[in-house]
Order: sequence, then structure tokens, then C-alpha cells
Amino acid sequence: MHYVHTMIYESMYLFVLIQFDSKFCIEEDVLLDDTFEKMAAEMGAVAGFGFISNRPVYVVDHVGSSEDGVHLTWQDLSVTASNRKDSSHVILAGLTGYVQPGQVLAIMGPSGCGKSTLLDALAGRLGSNVTQSGHILVNGRRQRLSFGASAYVTQEDILMTTLTVREAVYYSAELQLPNSMSKSEKRERADMTIVEMGLKEAMDTRIGGYFTSKGISGGQKRRVSICIEILTRPKLLFLDEPTSGLDSAASFHVMNRIVNLARHDGVTVLASIHQPSSEVFELFDNLCLLSSGKTIYFGPTSDADQVTYWRKEEEESSSSARLTSASKAIDILSASYKQSKTCQEVLRRVNEISSMEGAVVESRSQASFLTQLLVLTKRSMVNMNRDLGYYWLRFAIYLMLSLTIGTIFFHVGHSYGSIQARGGMLMFIAGFLTFMAIGGFPSFAEDMKIFRRERLNGHYGVTVFVLSNTFSSAPYLALLSLVPGVIAYYLVGLQRGIDHFLFFCSILYASMLTVEGIMMIIASLVPNYLLGIISGAGIQGTMIISGGFFRLPGDLPKPVWKYPIYELAFHKYANQGYYKNEFLGLTFPSKDGGGAGATTITGEEIVRDYWQMETYSKWVDLAILFAMVVIYRVLFLVIVKITEKLKPVLHGPPKKAMKVMEQPLEDYSEPNP
Repeated sequence: MHYVHTMIYESMYLFVLIQFDSKFCIEEDVLLDDTFEKMAAEMGAVAGFGFISNRPVYVVDHVGSSEDGVHLTWQDLSVTASNRKDSSHVILAGLTGYVQPGQVLAIMGPSGCGKSTLLDALAGRLGSNVTQSGHILVNGRRQRLSFGASAYVTQEDILMTTLTVREAVYYSAELQLPNSMSKSEKRERADMTIVEMGLKEAMDTRIGGYFTSKGISGGQKRRVSICIEILTRPKLLFLDEPTSGLDSAASFHVMNRIVNLARHDGVTVLASIHQPSSEVFELFDNLCLLSSGKTIYFGPTSDADQVTYWRKEEEESSSSARLTSASKAIDILSASYKQSKTCQEVLRRVNEISSMEGAVVESRSQASFLTQLLVLTKRSMVNMNRDLGYYWLRFAIYLMLSLTIGTIFFHVGHSYGSIQARGGMLMFIAGFLTFMAIGGFPSFAEDMKIFRRERLNGHYGVTVFVLSNTFSSAPYLALLSLVPGVIAYYLVGLQRGIDHFLFFCSILYASMLTVEGIMMIIASLVPNYLLGIISGAGIQGTMIISGGFFRLPGDLPKPVWKYPIYELAFHKYANQGYYKNEFLGLTFPSKDGGGAGATTITGEEIVRDYWQMETYSKWVDLAILFAMVVIYRVLFLVIVKITEKLKPVLHGPPKKAMKVMEQPLEDYSEPNP
């Protein structure tokens, strides 16, 4: 039976994907070649056209089914994508199917056939660039899926690599589970879920990844991803390619755990899968086979070996019929399926399930905003501490640069030449020390990936993520400002006074926070590491060169460079704050030297005339920098919210009781902020 199931699946691929030409055609009076007839006979099939079943289809309700489970049906489901040229492309064409509690439905087919699109459509994850039609019912009702009602495990395992398996699941439990559960109860739920997925031996092993040391295996990572999403005990589980990149043993282990979960808890499971082994194939209850967005089989996997795909049909006409393309073959397969007894049974079951009108699938409560803020901040700080590339590598480079600055400008003195030296040294601090923030972009991008995965499943809102990211980075940036600042400030011999030193560090701190905000915005728009680093370097380079040092403000071309770039560049306010803090209150000899009639230059004159800076208070510059910190973080929040409108997000529990919605499942309300 294992062999037959595998042959059935592979033969489906053969007919769907093969390119027909003059050497391989099917005519009315010509049968398939001997090799294919042999294969067809081995499968118990008859070569030729037609989609028939030799026995009726029976649907068995599993022991794990429960009254409060989710019965999901879809009828005439179509998805069309539009592009920039005002043309459209049909991704899914009139699909009909169902899945019940305690069952696992396998969605199979070649790459690009619409497996992931079908999952996204049923889960309400389609973007705004596609049009969806048809009926999707949850327990016979049109209702939206809220947090806790369903879970979606993506194809890619997006996990925080510096955490252990236990920590990753613990933090997720504290984020998702409500405040009505104590911390010990949440941890007990997490431990139980870890054991259920067979990860007990790896609980204290770090997950590991590309930028960290080797950790757990690929199959274990996949099970961690599943652990995180089933903590709330959802009744509907979507899995996108759960065995992708895994060997046959790991694939079987993962899917066996999923099947046990479905049977034991009555979970309704839908999984897209590409090429399962015969052992994995036999775990599934039902099979939905797609090709080019069309259904060519839907029914129990146990009956797949009884289906004949290419059966020779008698034609009244003596003219020959030839298949000239694979798309024509797919059309015939789809049409044959729609005329089969199997399809009629599916339609009957869909109508029967849809008429049940079971219980409304209600959303579940989450942790409070404050709890989520504290947990996310703590988790982020742990990640920053363990990820050397986040801040510690930068810290080492800053120490090296501060020593370099201190030795090059050592005891710069108070000569006329020291005016230029002080200005250059302060500009380097404002420009190039903050420029090093681009080195942390890969870590920023990884944070954004994790946020998107958790946000799409409704774990928390955008606001709490932005605040937690700000709070968690603040102590590390303070350390990066203070320690290198002490070395550079006192080795160079800048103006004495603790108040001047603290202001110097405050300017550096605000500048670093500003750059972090800019880089987070870039990470939200450009997830690619290389493009993100290049974009960040380009933006900061433009700000540095127009910041008022390399070209004095009065000499900058007014269109574009002075207005608005110079006014918007944070380097303008950082340089002004540094220069006012350093020069005001000091006097320097004039350019002519120290003769009998020598004159001096005051710090006010240097700031106003030499550097051509505005003479308002230095505290205004510091306030503007901190205002920029807020503005960039708010802009980051707005950008994320806008991008959310392009792809639906599972929202958290509403304040009032959930009502049955009249709109289709794909219509979503505004997600939580």
C-alpha cells in the first residue's frame, strides 16, 4: 500500500507536468505506450481518459472529533491576482472542499499550483492585490477568525536563535496566554506543549541559526514553531509546507506529532505539502490535489489508489483527439474530476456540513498590554545581550575608535588651530560613531521577521512592539554612549566640567537613538540585509555631508541641500549641540598668534561666524534630537500599520462579545494597534 500511494502521487505529477509533443500524444485509436500501460496496470488503473472511482467514498469521523471543534468548508473558491499592467491571473479556480475536527487534510500539487494561496485564503491572509470570491464557512457560518481560534505555521522557521527551546516557548506563552492564568500555569502549559511535540531532550538547547552557533536540528525547529502556535490550543491549524527541507525521518516525526494532536484534541488541520514519503502520506485523512489552481482530486487518501486518471473513452466520432499542451491535460483532468462520483460526494458533504450551523468560534483573551510590553522588553534584552552582532561588536569597535580619536587629538590645547581640530573631532563623533549602527542591521531585520510572524498570528500589537524595542535598546545605547564617550572626551581634553561631559554624552545618546529609528524604518521596508545596509549607508552619508561641517551652512546650495536636507539631517543639531557645548565659554587666540597686540576670539564668535551656526540654546538642539527619536519611532509604527493593510492580521479579542459576521471570512476589521 505504501508503494501504491507513492505511485499514485507521482503519476498525478506525471500527467499534470509532462509536456506533450508529437512524439507523445493520445489519439482515439492509439493507446499509451507499453511502459505506461504497465505502470497503470500496477496501480490498478485503466489507461486513458476519465476520472472514476471503482468504489464509493466513505467519510469516517475520527474519535478525536468534538462538538466544539471547527468544521471548515469552502465552495467555488477562486482567487485572482492583478498586476501593474491591469491584467489578471487566476491562481485558484472554483475550489470546493472541507475538513473536520480530528482530521488532517493534505493539500498537494506541484510548485506554483496554489497550495499556499489556498491556505492563505482559508486563513484570511490574502493581500490587497488579489480578489477572492466564493464561500468560506466556519461551522456553517460566515465569521472572521480571531486570535486563539486558529494558528498558522509558516514554511520558514522564524525563531529567535539566541533563545533556548524552553525560553522561546515560555516567552510566547507569557505573551499569548491571558492574565487570568498565573505565571506557573503558563509555564506548565509551555512544558506540556514541549513534551507533546517531542522536544523534552532539547529544552535547554539554544535554537541556533546563521549568525549564532549551531543549535537544534531543522525538524526540531519546525516543532518549536508549531509549539509556539498551539499554546492557545487553537481548534484550527494551518501548516504551510511543514516538512520542507526535512529528511523522511524528520518529516514523519513532525507529521506524526501533528496527527496525534488532531486525534487527541480534535484539532482541524490543513497542511500544504510537496512530496511526502509513503509513510507520511498514509498519516493524512483526506487529500486535496491541485494543479494550476484546479482540483484534480479531493477525497480520502485511502481511496486514492482506486482512482483511474487516464481511461480510454469510446468516441462516436472517428476523428483523433490530441493533447497539445499540459494546460489542456489539466483542463481535462479537472473536468473529469467534476463529473466523477468523488466530486459529487464532496459536494454532498460540503452541503451537509454547511447546514449544521455549529457554535460560533470565539476569540480568546490575551495577556494585557503591560504584560506584553514587559515580556517583549525582557525577551529583546536577552536577545541583544546574547547576539554579539547586535551591540557588543559595536561596543568593541567604539572602544577602538575612541582610543584612536583620543590619541590622534590627545590634549588638543587652546591654540587657534585647535578650533578646527575640536570641530573635526566632534563631527567624527556625531557622524561616524552613529554611522556604525548600520552594522546591526541584520539583527534589526531578524527582529522584523519575528515580529511579522508573531503579528500575523495576533500575538501582540504594533505599539507594544515599537515601545519594547525602544526600551530594550535604551540601556545598551546608553552604555555605548558613556564608556567610549569618557575615553574620547578626556583624552582629547575637551572643556572641563561634569555638566559639559554629560551633555556631550546626551547628544551622542540621542543621535544613536535617532539612527536606530532610521534603521528600523529601513528594516520594515527593505528586509534584505545587503540592500538594507546599502540604503542605511546612503541615507546617513547624505546627512553627514550636508550636516554643516564639510560644507558650511551658508555655502550649501539652498534648493534641496539646505532646504530641506540640511534642516532635516540630525547631524545639524548634533553638531550644533556639540559645538555650543564645547566652544561657548572658551576663548582662543586669533589667527595672527600671540603678539603684544594679539586679540582673542570668543566661543560665541566661533559658533556664529566660524561655523556659521544658529545661536539659540544648546538645549534646544538636544530637545530637537529627542523629538526626532520620537518622530522616527512614530513613523516606524505608521509604516508598519500601513503595510498591515496590504495583508490581513489576526486581531486580538474584541472588547465586546464576538458576533456572527455577515461578510465573508476574508473580510477583516482593523487589527489591534
